[in-house]
Formats: sequence, structure tokens, C-alpha cells
Amino acid sequence: MMFSSDKNIENLQQLYQEVKQYVNLQRDYVKIELVEKLTILGTSLLLVLVLIILGFIALFYLSFTLAYLLEPLVGSLKGSFAIITGLIIILILIIVMMRKRLIEKPLVNFLANLLLKEEDEEDER
Repeated sequence: MMFSSDKNIENLQQLYQEVKQYVNLQRDYVKIELVEKLTILGTSLLLVLVLIILGFIALFYLSFTLAYLLEPLVGSLKGSFAIITGLIIILILIIVMMRKRLIEKPLVNFLANLLLKEEDEEDER
């Protein structure tokens, strides 16, 4: 029996073409998946940025409103602004102290779910 018969060579060529096509399809799939994940990540970052900016604007106007509301109770506008500033500083300190629970863990969970979600679904199939 000969190993290099025409049928064997034809089968090897066909196998080579199939493997080549499979590798090309896998490369295209990875590109598409990367674009999808980067799009989700980019839109999420943009949404967070817009929400942060709007939150700062709202906090700015709210602090002025509270300062003017506190003025009759405190007796001076400077005192009411000082109280509001102190409350904002306390709020900043609380956020800094709780940054792992408020910022880092949700961010890690979001990125892990985004980047590992598809791989887990494929493993189940």
C-alpha cells in the first residue's frame, strides 16, 4: 500500500484547505468579538463620564441652594457655605475610604463580566 497515492494527497490538500479556512474564520471571529467588547467598554465609559459631569453640576447647584437655605438658620452666608463645604469634604472622605467597595469591585466585576462572558457561554455549548 502506498502512502502517497492520489487520494491521500487529495485528502491532505482538502484537510489543509479546511484548516486554513477555519483559522481565517477564527481570526475574523476574534476581531468581531474585540470590536464588540471595545464598543461596549467605550460606550460604558462615555456614559459614566456624562453621569459624573451631570452629577458634579447638580452637586454644584445643590450646594448653592442649600447654602442660601441655611443662611437664615446660621446667620451668615459665609457660615452656610462653610457648612456645605465641610459636608462635601466629609462626603469625599467617605468615598475615598470606601473606594474598594464603591468603585474598584464594581469596576472589576464589570470588566470581568464583559471580557469573560462569551468564553463561559462557549464552554457551556
